[in-house]
Amino acid sequence: MRVMEDGASAVQATRNDRRVTPFGAFLRTMSIDELPQLFNVILGDMSLVGPRPHPVALDEQYSGLIANYRQRFLARPGLTGLAQVSGHRGETPNATVMGLRVDHDLEYIRNWSLGLDVTILIRTVTSIAFNPAAY
Repeated sequence: MRVMEDGASAVQATRNDRRVTPFGAFLRTMSIDELPQLFNVILGDMSLVGPRPHPVALDEQYSGLIANYRQRFLARPGLTGLAQVSGHRGETPNATVMGLRVDHDLEYIRNWSLGLDVTILIRTVTSIAFNPAAY
């Protein structure tokens, strides 16, 4: 994407977003843009699996609209999560869509197990190239 200042509001990427460069679109479609986050995993700031982090402005916006939103913070954020492999990847244009993602994040937290993490990782790898929600 072309440079955009991060401030009090967050503008999510949308399909055909004018800020996305052709090379950036390729990286995003193939999910290659996520690879630098592996450094955060190595540093211990992120996990491979967990609730996907959102911009602070979105956290503030949705924490007032969605019950239990802040419970997502009980788990370390992850590169992938149950919400993403369940079809809730991409733009969250309203509280209803974000609520579905949060429901999956909380289900992950309640039911965490090593087996669930392995299942999510396998589903992530198999779905990356076939996910039309990536843009």
